[in-house]
Amino acid sequence: MYMGMVERRNALGEDEYRGKLLAGLTGRVIELGAGPGNNFPFYPPTVEHVLAVEPESLLRTECAKNAAQAPVEVTVVDGVAGRLPADEGSVDAAVASLVLCSVPDQNRALAELRRVLREGGELRFYEHVIAHHPLAAMLQRFADATFWPRVAGGCHMGRDTRAALQRAGFSLEWCERFTFTPGPPVPPIPHILGAARP
Repeated sequence: MYMGMVERRNALGEDEYRGKLLAGLTGRVIELGAGPGNNFPFYPPTVEHVLAVEPESLLRTECAKNAAQAPVEVTVVDGVAGRLPADEGSVDAAVASLVLCSVPDQNRALAELRRVLREGGELRFYEHVIAHHPLAAMLQRFADATFWPRVAGGCHMGRDTRAALQRAGFSLEWCERFTFTPGPPVPPIPHILGAARP
């Protein structure tokens, strides 16, 4: 199901957001929950190395295949958001792309991203988030409490990731909000795209 959804999202224009997410990155990067490696083609040549962390074995296998075709050096490793396999202050940038919805503990994941970022480093994020409209938000929370995480790999539609970033001590440099849909049966849902610094 996940791979099919990824293909639909790409066909509907998601690559444009991925390109914007990664534009201008430099140095050493860690990507949390790299999935099958959909971001890899969009890393600019100014990136020295990407440490791609992916806990799910099938996705990690696909990720390694796509890493071999990437325009920058990519190392794919097993790891989880709550214990990133990187030293403190060891990366220039971190990337969280459609993953903070599914980590078991969002606060712990954000604390780990802060830990591995060097002083002055940045976090780039692209995530779907809670709706502003009360009825839509209520429906998202209902889905999260019932069936959605079970059918969507632990995904939660109703997380307020922007607020979580700020609670974790990140300062937002820029943040865009827009709606996007992966296609039926999922309706258009709000997303955020931006950059933050610890």
